[in-house]
Amino acid sequence: MLAFLPGTRRTALWVATLAACLFGPAAHAQETDRAKQVLVLNTSRQSEQFSQVLEREIPKLLTAGLEQRIDYYTEYFDANRFPHPEYESTYFEFLRQKYGRKRFDLLLVVGSDVALDFLSRHRDELFSGAPAVFYSLVPPRNHLANSTGLINTLHFGPSIDLALALQPDLQHLFAVSGASPADRQFESQARTEFRRFEGRIQITYLSGLLAKDLEARLRTLPPHSAVYYVVVSQDAAGENFQQAPYLARLAALANAPTYSWADAAVETGIVGGRRRDQVRLINALADLGLRVLRGERADAIPVSAPNTDVDSVDWRQLRRWGLDESRVPRGTRVLFRTPSMWDLYKGYIIGAVMLMLAQTALIGGLLVQRARRQQVERDLRGSEARLHVSYDRIRSLSRRLLGEQEAERARIARELHDGVNQQVAILSIELDQLRSDGLSIHSAERLSRALETTQGISTSVRDLSHRLHPAWLQLIGLVDGLDSLRRDLSSPHLAIAFAHQDVPAVIDPDIALCLFRVAQEALANAVKHSDARHISVELTGARASLALTITDDGKGFDVESVPNGGLGLVSMRERVESVGGLLEIHASPGSGTRLRVTVPVPTRTAEMEPVPLASV
Repeated sequence: MLAFLPGTRRTALWVATLAACLFGPAAHAQETDRAKQVLVLNTSRQSEQFSQVLEREIPKLLTAGLEQRIDYYTEYFDANRFPHPEYESTYFEFLRQKYGRKRFDLLLVVGSDVALDFLSRHRDELFSGAPAVFYSLVPPRNHLANSTGLINTLHFGPSIDLALALQPDLQHLFAVSGASPADRQFESQARTEFRRFEGRIQITYLSGLLAKDLEARLRTLPPHSAVYYVVVSQDAAGENFQQAPYLARLAALANAPTYSWADAAVETGIVGGRRRDQVRLINALADLGLRVLRGERADAIPVSAPNTDVDSVDWRQLRRWGLDESRVPRGTRVLFRTPSMWDLYKGYIIGAVMLMLAQTALIGGLLVQRARRQQVERDLRGSEARLHVSYDRIRSLSRRLLGEQEAERARIARELHDGVNQQVAILSIELDQLRSDGLSIHSAERLSRALETTQGISTSVRDLSHRLHPAWLQLIGLVDGLDSLRRDLSSPHLAIAFAHQDVPAVIDPDIALCLFRVAQEALANAVKHSDARHISVELTGARASLALTITDDGKGFDVESVPNGGLGLVSMRERVESVGGLLEIHASPGSGTRLRVTVPVPTRTAEMEPVPLASV
């Protein structure tokens, strides 16, 4: 033993404390960063379904739950097929050589109690201090220190309840088991559970037979029979069998439906049975492993026996044996069902139906809308036809009214010209003769003034007669008529210019009269109201139309604000429309006025005689 001086001892204590503070966290971090070491000892065969699901799920569950790296190892312990001591010693040496220097944080022991017995004898030499979590179908014979686990006790009877539900006429049940000690142990449990069915069905145990004898018997079962496969790992001749392949062989050759508890059974040709839910079992096993890896002592966690069994049937085998699917008990899993068209394409079918309904509704709406539109169009066509008739009647009436108006003007003009004007002329002659008689100077002067007045009245009456009905228009033509109108209305303060281009030599009298009246009305309005200083009149001919344009630089007016469009404008528009023409007026206050009339010109031959304007 080393001795320290008092001062040296105090110094050494400080150094040790400082080293613990400096290197302690680093050592803890290194321990935390180290991947957890997990070893699985599995007595099931690697080809079995449970082993495959275990290898797939356990590493993922442990890694996700621990949030830490896991080094995962699996070793298969086949002591059931090799029960002699040499196999155990060889296997022990193999593990010692492979894992002698590795420290495991968790041992997972899966399968029979043989592996638990092996571990209890050799754990201190192979995996000193490693906690263990086991999964077994039967309770372990010997307690394993620093361990916990799951015991999944097998239940054979519920599979017979399922068989009776699917086959209500069932009369014979043939229970199949092997010749090995483990097989006989399972058979003993099955006999115990099947006693409650002995009054309802006849149960025959085909136990420990030669494989060929067993297969021959299963081919010739009586009607209303069923087969229950307990387990056959070895036959009477000592031949070993893998559970899943041999079960598939027996189910295929038997002439009656087969049931079993085995995990892989529903994938090996059997109808179904009460079987373990492998995923739930593995999740429960992973939960125990995570608790140990997080620091709980395995001894402190009680061993549990969760019931994870569930009834399952193979839909394909129901169809093979003609079993009614409606007899499957509620809550039973139906596996391998071939999905129907509805199952496969339910979303598409619903979507297609909804789309078809929407399209049908849309098409129906469109058809209704089409019918309504057609009805509206028919109504519109009827209204349009009636409107055309009314319009034609109005135009005809307007044309007749204008004709009557022109006829009346002609009559009045004739009365003025032939009646009043002739009487005024006679009066003028009488006054002129009276003036030639010997009268006083004063009387002669008064008579001269009366004679001048009478001659002025005669001139006014003649001009009024011409304005009312320009009978000379058909003699001199439209161009000369417009030029004459220009001369009559021109004054020193108002210059009226007239131009014409490509005017046909022969113009329909109605059109000529229409254009003349429009020009007469427009020029009269411009003279009276526009205060214009210049007015231009232009008559232009085209291939099938004639255009009259009158423009002034007067004060203009607002066309929209004229009440009722103005009587003069209404009269001009009616005249133009009566011959199928178009009247356009562009005016605004302060910008003058532009009036344009476009009328169609019928095609006429040079030999056609002009039609008289009206009878005078």
